Amino acid sequence: MESNGGVDDARPSPPSRRPAFAALAGLLAAAAGLASAELAAVAVRPESSPVTAVGEAVIDRTPPAVKEWAIATFGTADKLALQCGIVLLLALYAAGLGLLTLARRVPGRPLAAAGALAFGAVGAAAAWSRPDAQPSDAGPSLLGSVIAAVVLLVLARRIPGTTPPGDADDAPATGRRAFLVAAATATAASAGGGALARTLRGAETAQAEAARTAVRLPAPDSPAPPVSRGAQLSVRGLDPYFTPNDRFYRIDTALSVPHVDAEAWQLTIHGRGVPQPLTLSYRDLLRREIVERDITLTCVSNTVGGNLVGNARWLGVRLADLLREAGVRPPSEGGPADQLVARSVDGMTLGSPVETVMDGRDALLAIGMNGEPLPFEHGFPVRMVVPGLYGYVSACKWLQDLELTRFSDFDAYWIRGGWSPDGPIKTQSRIDTPGHSATVQPGTVPVAGVAWAQHTGIDRVEVRVDDGPWHEAELAEEASVDTWRQWVWQWEATAGTHVLEVRATDRTGETQTAEESGAVPDGATGHHRVTVHVS
Repeated sequence: MESNGGVDDARPSPPSRRPAFAALAGLLAAAAGLASAELAAVAVRPESSPVTAVGEAVIDRTPPAVKEWAIATFGTADKLALQCGIVLLLALYAAGLGLLTLARRVPGRPLAAAGALAFGAVGAAAAWSRPDAQPSDAGPSLLGSVIAAVVLLVLARRIPGTTPPGDADDAPATGRRAFLVAAATATAASAGGGALARTLRGAETAQAEAARTAVRLPAPDSPAPPVSRGAQLSVRGLDPYFTPNDRFYRIDTALSVPHVDAEAWQLTIHGRGVPQPLTLSYRDLLRREIVERDITLTCVSNTVGGNLVGNARWLGVRLADLLREAGVRPPSEGGPADQLVARSVDGMTLGSPVETVMDGRDALLAIGMNGEPLPFEHGFPVRMVVPGLYGYVSACKWLQDLELTRFSDFDAYWIRGGWSPDGPIKTQSRIDTPGHSATVQPGTVPVAGVAWAQHTGIDRVEVRVDDGPWHEAELAEEASVDTWRQWVWQWEATAGTHVLEVRATDRTGETQTAEESGAVPDGATGHHRVTVHVS
């Protein structure tokens, strides 16, 4: 019969179209589950989001060599790549559950619903496995899986042509129109829930951003020495002496950048050999002696010639002063603790040698970076900065707890993953210009870059061409032993393809090794080499 001048919409669809409807049902069910979970995570905390929880659990369990590959391949976009991968796998899994509802030889629909619940269990387990896990963190994943299972069953019962003839109880209506109405309803509900979650989360973020905007950094009681013009060489293509905040590398495990309200922030210093535990607010830090220092930071995952290194002007409080105020003594003075464990608001733990952070170097609890409060991506409101140590043992962002303990009693996050507990930065150098595979004209070509040996200093940089003799480069003035040092060498380039190579010698007289090794377990080694075409 006809309805509204068209063919009856309840007529079964061709069998070839049913898989498409079923896969769509699975995808829409997953979207509904995720939207519900994200909305619930607003009431719990951002870290309880299923995508975040699963992603961070994956990061926790990824072997160091794979992490090194991911950072080398994706750089600072490694987290986005991981999140996209998780969403893609979830979409494939959801489409597969939708197709399972078509199965007749097995109870497809119950199995598909169980599959949705199983994914929720995975999310809950991932949330519970985090170092800072709370019982409520499992809630969003479990709720989302229940919603997904229900939506999947509702849509599966309306897939056109899937109801056995005469089985009126199996589905009240299975025409395309019935399916599309249900699908549109699920889509609208998911979009609304997702939008509400983003709005509520945005309000929390806005509160933290307003607190950061209201911060007025005090003038330093101990300003950094002025940087002379001679510390910055005028060579096109050479990285500037100071790395702008928006170009400063970011390597951490936080899939969702914590937005901490400075007004509510507190830091606790406690643990072994701490007779006078301290609890400090952000305002307490601002009232203490403020020092300003130029310090270059380096990530242990930085490859030879890589860009996971940057120099900034930091503002903060001396860490050693706070530790001594709490009664802490380094091991050389009879103190019982040799490890300072820093904990972030996201549960990250980093372990620094107590002796190192109290040996007189400018180890800071930083509140400012290049003249402004720390950006959220770099640890606002407070982070650690320790010259001479790789970030994985010192540069804790979003800091909230400092515990004195022993290396023999506790392994921090990266150490459990196979990295060395000792993290002194290795002497390294890099060619910035000309870049790899660059083409230049014959004649005088400036070869320039940076070299670093934080808290030791660089004394010499040498360059050679095609494995020939080493030529000493001109060094920029040294502004601080804690920062990188620029260099330049004037190359008389001749036609052909050439390989340029650089090495540095630090203040102890040690020249960086040519032996090549990966970042695991304590930093990459080797000479940076670039191929240049002269024509």
